[in-house]
Amino acid sequence: MTRPRAYFHCAKMKRLVLLMFFVLATVWPLARADNAGQAAPPPAGTEPAAPPEKSHATSNEELKREGAAATVLMHQPARPAVAAATGLIDHLVDLVLGLFDVDENGNALAHYAVSAFFLLLTLLLRRVVTAIIFNRLRKLAAHTKTTLDDRLLPALAPPTNALVGVIGILCALDALKLSDLARHYTGLAAAAAFSTVFFWAFLRALNALLDHAQEVARTKNMGVAAFMPWIKKTVFVVFAIFGALIIAQSLGADVKAFLAGLGIGGLAFALAAQDTIANLFGSVVVAIDQPFKIGEAVQIGSATGLVEDIGLRSTKIRATDKSLVIVPNKTVAAETITNLSRFTQRRVEQIISLTYDTTPDKMMAIVEDIRQLILREEEVDPSSVMVYFRDYSASSLDIWLVYMTKGPDLPRQLALRERLNLAIMKAVAARGLAFAFPTSVMHLDGPVAKALAKKKD
Repeated sequence: MTRPRAYFHCAKMKRLVLLMFFVLATVWPLARADNAGQAAPPPAGTEPAAPPEKSHATSNEELKREGAAATVLMHQPARPAVAAATGLIDHLVDLVLGLFDVDENGNALAHYAVSAFFLLLTLLLRRVVTAIIFNRLRKLAAHTKTTLDDRLLPALAPPTNALVGVIGILCALDALKLSDLARHYTGLAAAAAFSTVFFWAFLRALNALLDHAQEVARTKNMGVAAFMPWIKKTVFVVFAIFGALIIAQSLGADVKAFLAGLGIGGLAFALAAQDTIANLFGSVVVAIDQPFKIGEAVQIGSATGLVEDIGLRSTKIRATDKSLVIVPNKTVAAETITNLSRFTQRRVEQIISLTYDTTPDKMMAIVEDIRQLILREEEVDPSSVMVYFRDYSASSLDIWLVYMTKGPDLPRQLALRERLNLAIMKAVAARGLAFAFPTSVMHLDGPVAKALAKKKD
């Protein structure tokens, strides 16, 4: 059922009211505490009251606490990119406050009105970015030859909207006069938000680029197409770790000490995960060497079947009996791999056995007949044909024949073998010859043989 347009407007208004209520509920106690902490000016014509006397010990304790707090706020790691963004936000907020002639001391009703104005402007700008700018860019991208821009624009739209939202919320908070502690935590939140949004945008753009590369590789039938899912997984893991370190550094964490600690822990991890690391290196070898790709028939050790998936740890093969064989990648890298899907030609080798009553003339004639039958086939490579009377076997005279097809197609090769086998049977029958089969002749001698001979007579 289609909901009316008024329903969506009501839903947007509800979200706006909830967002404004959340901002006011968050900053109101901080703002009140900041204003309460400031001493009220004395009335006109009266002398300010003398501050109450404090003990020397109490004064020292307060000075230590204030000094520690100032040290914590002053010795935060510098973030140039975030500082530039917050500086621009401060300039924009000061410009709006000056435009409306709002006093910067304390939090008056006008400050909350300006904060709400920034929130409304943020929702409007998000609507403009999504519905107007990106729609126009999509229409322009539809007329280009490449499909990369068609993937990049939808990928960058959500991070762009998130960036507009972050800037708008920071402007709304900056319009209010917060305490130093609140501004400190607001700066940390801004650093984390900007780092997260930019990393998210870069990750989505990278995903669109890899999808485009996979499509191009599949269209051009390139070997790397089968390994693109594996490459995407690896790149995402690397950039997820990299992005987490960047966000942690923007929050003031000591990333260098963490990386230095990884050197000691990495040795223990490597010893505990030898098989996993060996499988990872095996997958790298498979990706670089590319002995097979998904959908090809291979034989790896005792496993024979179609390759269904190539992962970081193992390769999945669908066997001829439809069972799933999972081979670790370290085994794949160490075993001999036979790719059954990359034949250039098919080779046929047969032995035709005739009986010992075949005369030499008939043997020469049947050998030539078989040779001509093979050469008359268009699918046979003429340079590969060999037909010879080769062996005297225990119960047969053997004709050895070898030929190769021009193509790798297995069904066509089987059909060719069937035609030639039938033609050879007809040629043997036409010459009055017979195929041999294993037989043996026993010569009996002695008293038992003589008794059997007399009985037979």
